[in-house]
Amino acid sequence: MAGHSHSANIAHRKGMVDAKRGKLFSKLCRAIYVAARNGGGDPAMNLRLRYAIDKARSVSCPKENIERSIKKAAGELGGENFEEVMYEGYGPSGVAVLCEVLTDNRNRTAGDLRRAFEAAGGNLGATGCVSYLFAYKGLFVVDPKHTTEDALMEVALEAGADDVELVEGYFEVTCDPKQVEAVRKALEDAKIAAESAETSYIPSNYVDLDVDNGKRMLKLRDLLDENDDVQNVYANDNIPEEVLAG
Repeated sequence: MAGHSHSANIAHRKGMVDAKRGKLFSKLCRAIYVAARNGGGDPAMNLRLRYAIDKARSVSCPKENIERSIKKAAGELGGENFEEVMYEGYGPSGVAVLCEVLTDNRNRTAGDLRRAFEAAGGNLGATGCVSYLFAYKGLFVVDPKHTTEDALMEVALEAGADDVELVEGYFEVTCDPKQVEAVRKALEDAKIAAESAETSYIPSNYVDLDVDNGKRMLKLRDLLDENDDVQNVYANDNIPEEVLAG
């Protein structure tokens, strides 16, 4: 399962954090703004906002940036008008790609994404062209140093999780998105630390890539990550280890 695990993707993202810290903070704060605008500025009453704040804090996003985004959403500092849009397309070798986007200009974003896909040998598709290949799930990644598989399974399944699987050296716990808070609390109560806790689009199958197409897929991921409007990228790519290591 090399290359496509969520733990591998998390490690790849963390490796780019320092180089792109300012851009990353901007994206995270945009997500906080939209969560607060849609559900209110109190993270105790707005789970989506709490998760957005937790994600920002996990990469040391400054507290003042987080607070400014929440105040903007409340209209205290002048608001912005971002739309949530899901773009779909095909990467090299027909890899299915979903892009979660927050944009204030759909035409600009669509043009930018079309150029990114084409530069990597893929193409932007129509709504629904690949989304059926993904399931929307709650996802927790746990380092085995924090627990055993049996202990984790007992706690997670009791809290409503669907599955616990060892992937690329990490446990991945999946659940219905509605059960995320219950599973999070159960892990916290059991003193089991999670490397990440989020909702994610998980592929039902994967496309094995050769080295050349693996490099093209990494190029596409990098181009999409560089776009300020793109919040998250999900794909059913299985990139060779030598490409990831390179």
